[in-house]
Amino acid sequence: MALTALEIYKNLPKTNCKECGFPTCLAFAMQIAQKKVELGKCPHVSEAGKAALEGASAPPIRLVTIGAGGKKLQIGQETVLFRHEETFHHPAGLAIEVSDALGDAELDAAIREVDALQFERVGTTIEIDLLALRHESGDPARFRQAAEKAKAGCRYPLVLMSEDPEALAQALEATKDDKPLVYAATHDNYEKVAALAKAAACPLAVRAEGPEELADLTQKVAALGVQDLVLDPGSASLAKGLADHTTIRRAALRKTYRALGYPTIAFAASGDPYQETAEAATYMAKYAGIVVMKGRERWQIMPVLTARYNIYTDPQKPIQVQPGVYAIGDVTPNSPVLLTTNFSLTYYTVAGDVENSRVPSYIVVADTEGTSVLTAYASEKLTADRVAAMLTEDGGIKDKVSHKKIIIPGLIAVMTAKLKDNSGWDVVVGPKESAGIPKLLRAWSA
Repeated sequence: MALTALEIYKNLPKTNCKECGFPTCLAFAMQIAQKKVELGKCPHVSEAGKAALEGASAPPIRLVTIGAGGKKLQIGQETVLFRHEETFHHPAGLAIEVSDALGDAELDAAIREVDALQFERVGTTIEIDLLALRHESGDPARFRQAAEKAKAGCRYPLVLMSEDPEALAQALEATKDDKPLVYAATHDNYEKVAALAKAAACPLAVRAEGPEELADLTQKVAALGVQDLVLDPGSASLAKGLADHTTIRRAALRKTYRALGYPTIAFAASGDPYQETAEAATYMAKYAGIVVMKGRERWQIMPVLTARYNIYTDPQKPIQVQPGVYAIGDVTPNSPVLLTTNFSLTYYTVAGDVENSRVPSYIVVADTEGTSVLTAYASEKLTADRVAAMLTEDGGIKDKVSHKKIIIPGLIAVMTAKLKDNSGWDVVVGPKESAGIPKLLRAWSA
């Protein structure tokens, strides 16, 4: 049961020293009760107080780390059901499944394909996170050999998937330093598998049929000393999976039910590649910590990563590019000059259409705090005065071109006259949609 702010306050030093960043101990207690701050921010709490409040200050969903070094994946520690309530903090991991039953050449090829699954989107590299190696050969030695190949040939952390403790023991012996996720402890094998995960200090996935059985099993596993758990409710369909993952998330956040206070793993198991991609994107939204796919075609993976990128982008902090002047192609002093905002999606859309035109051009990016053209104009973040200042500043675009002609978005044609008066530049009203830029640039004449 979650403690109230007053119950937490009784265990605090009550000095109102403000060293925690809050004006009073009661204010600090209220933040702990809402899971917005950790007890460790109080430098004067007693050991007795720490013992009493340990559960109250712990996050409702445990943070679990998979892997070691630069490619670690951290999942869990979310605090809300809906992104608009605050934000989502730890993006769900995407794992690609590979079978150890493949022949050596096929296995090597599959590992190379998984290792190459990264893409560029609006100036950001997006990529998968895990290679999930499934034990289907029936041979523990083969499973170990495949794990060694995956470790050597793939940059991403591993998920070792087997219910055979012997196979897991052999694979862990070869990979434990990389802290793979051990999958999975069940009611039949949890004692042996939990012992393996504990000895290797690796996170452990727990699988049972539905949230109730999971809660029973997680308590047994935790009692054996394994605390970093990932939950698999064993859902047989997408509809059941959505219900199970939502139930687990709500129980952890709304009820502070510690037995289900862990991130989850889901499997997009449809035989149809299009359906599999749709299922994976759905689990990204509701509420898997890891999504496992069998397909590894780039066209299958890109939509899932894009969905994750959008879901886990903080809606209160628009993605921005640095304001300034950008050269697209082999520009010259006669190259066209275009204006846009520093909202990332707007800039990269414009930049892409400029590249498609094959006309080397400059793009002047105004600082609009990451808002789009119309939004920036309506909120007076994109004004004729601000744009004129960019066009006339020393070291800026005026020193790069021999002409004074700028193309502005058609949506803000209304600023044409004032911009011309303030800057001394000729103003060309461009298309309202970025797709019209190539045609305009091909007809350009400085």
